Amino acid sequence: MNYLLDVNVLVAWGWSDHPHHERVDRWIQGKLSNSIALLSTTSIVELGFIRVSVQKSADTVTIQEAADRLDHLLSKLHNRHRFLPDDLSSRRDFPAWCGNHKHTTDAHLLALAEKHGLQLATLDTGIPGAFLIP
Repeated sequence: MNYLLDVNVLVAWGWSDHPHHERVDRWIQGKLSNSIALLSTTSIVELGFIRVSVQKSADTVTIQEAADRLDHLLSKLHNRHRFLPDDLSSRRDFPAWCGNHKHTTDAHLLALAEKHGLQLATLDTGIPGAFLIP
């Protein structure tokens, strides 16, 4: 199976002080060593990583440092990473479970993943049809 990584997955993997860092690292290492899975990101996911990384650090991590950390993370995936261009319009019907602003990006990423035959890999239990990282 191939996956589109959610923002929360990258943030957890990118920062060792994140409460789910070990969980995500274990899952990613398993994908790298035991299968031929591709792990994809998009502009929304990558920008989300940078935004959250700077926010969570109370600006002690600069935008460039967060971007460099992202580049380092993705380089660890070697040839298993794919950048997925976002070719899905945001002007469409949203699913019923997307009832407020907090789920719009989740719904968009899930639809994008499905359009490209991927599963959205997340730590969020509130996204029906997404793959919850164990």
